[in-house]
Amino acid sequence: MFTEAQLQQLIVLDIETIPAYPDYQDVPPAEKQLWDRKSGRLSSDLRDPAALYPRAGIYAEFGRIICISVGRMQAGQFRIHSFSGGHEKLVLEQFVNYLRKNANKRSLLCAHNGKEFDFPYIARRMLVNRIVLPELLDLAGKKPWEIMHLDTLELWKFGDYKHYTSLETLSHLFGLPSPKQETDGSKIADLWWKSQDIRKIRAYCEQDVLTVFNLMRCYSGLFPLQTADVNYQRH
Repeated sequence: MFTEAQLQQLIVLDIETIPAYPDYQDVPPAEKQLWDRKSGRLSSDLRDPAALYPRAGIYAEFGRIICISVGRMQAGQFRIHSFSGGHEKLVLEQFVNYLRKNANKRSLLCAHNGKEFDFPYIARRMLVNRIVLPELLDLAGKKPWEIMHLDTLELWKFGDYKHYTSLETLSHLFGLPSPKQETDGSKIADLWWKSQDIRKIRAYCEQDVLTVFNLMRCYSGLFPLQTADVNYQRH
């Protein structure tokens, strides 16, 4: 699929999100009413808005970002930077600054299910926080071939839209370490709201980034990176 030189242009990312409030009872009345309407339209056996509130984090209108991890090849290493914490605007601003310093006209944003989740979620939360969209996320007026986004899920589908394949499944299929060894996405809200364990959240996010990049290497017939090839930098 891709050459080593083309993989050098990837900026791989993953985000971790949580509901905007610790619990349904903490949601302000006006927003609670909006969530009640939203939850009533969700395709689930559960119809209780309070019971469904743990899912609020996957919707940019009712959740927020607490970690963005990004990785790219630089000087022979895959360098992963993480921006994390409870101040969402600061996390987003640090991410934008990273793009300003590291992205160029050939750069491609890459994520697993990124076109459906990560990329639009980041863009929406930037607008909410009054942050100007960086070029790589500003899609207004662009033609499809001008949008510099790659999605490992979309690549795996080869035009088949019948099913979703998780990153965990693909990592197993290609013999990569599972990115879900320590935790999984369903536990992120509790890790933040109950224990403030940003270290564990950040490590989980970084593992997803490394897995996505190694998956791209596997797609391209290349060997995955070794531990010595990876450098972590936290902010």
